[in-house]
Amino acid sequence: MFATLGRIALLTRYYRDLLNFCLRKTRDRDAAADLAQESFTRVLAMQRAGQVVFEPGALLRQVALRAKIDLDRRAMVRQHEALDALDETLQPAASPHQQPEQVYASSRAVQAYLDTIDQLPPRCREAFTLYVFDDLPNKEIAERMGISLSMVNQYISRGKLACAACRDALEKDD
Repeated sequence: MFATLGRIALLTRYYRDLLNFCLRKTRDRDAAADLAQESFTRVLAMQRAGQVVFEPGALLRQVALRAKIDLDRRAMVRQHEALDALDETLQPAASPHQQPEQVYASSRAVQAYLDTIDQLPPRCREAFTLYVFDDLPNKEIAERMGISLSMVNQYISRGKLACAACRDALEKDD
């Protein structure tokens, strides 16, 4: 019973502070709530394993930061997997009348565009891929990323300019 009271006291004392901390890190209320819950779960598991926690607030914030890093890493892996899958689906099916040189040039062009997109800054790349590949409207991209609509427009313009430069370079090579 005393352990349960200790957990409730821990939750009521630090939850609001931890949630606000996570919200500042994620800029997404749902993600912040998930991080806070994950942090409490990990800290309570540490206590249950017999570890003494002297500064629960500091430990909760540290655990939340590590959980956020894990979340970001998983998101990056998913994004790269999606781009790899996209690379495979964008490979043009060779029609019977296409020559091997045409197939090679076409696959080179696709790879050049993917490389161009991959070289964009991370936030710009995220907004641009949401716009191009997920076909999301700019307003939804802004809400999802926690940025202004004008910033989304700038990111998308930057991605379009990079792809146009890639197209010009490919045409020049031909």
